[in-house]
Amino acid sequence: MAMSVSGYKVEDECKLRFLELQRKKEFPYITYKIDGRRKTVIVDKLGAEGEGYDAFIAALPENECRYAVYDYDFVTPDNCEKSRIFFVFWSPDKTPVRSRMVYALSRDKFRKELDGVQVELQATDVSELDLEILMAKAR
Repeated sequence: MAMSVSGYKVEDECKLRFLELQRKKEFPYITYKIDGRRKTVIVDKLGAEGEGYDAFIAALPENECRYAVYDYDFVTPDNCEKSRIFFVFWSPDKTPVRSRMVYALSRDKFRKELDGVQVELQATDVSELDLEILMAKAR
């Protein structure tokens, strides 16, 4: 187990899977959740090869918080292929306040475990994760 995040341990698998996304492009995205019973941050879902942005958005539950990383590939106006790794703090308004607070308090320390994230976003609704927003932040 890695370092403690606001009283929660981070499973080694969290960082291992992130490195596989970052270096090998094994997954287009990863979602993480806090297992309150075990007091750990764990991998929730791994995106399958070929899954796009719509699958990533669909993987975010409508009434539960998550941390997520998304590997966004794009082409610049000069026709240059690039990639940016986004860290997303997903905290929908429908989530109980206590859960939102636990995730918010643990966010920064967990984010630091994922060395190589280039852009951070916080969203309470899918409209805040519109692909246009990612495009603007990626450049």
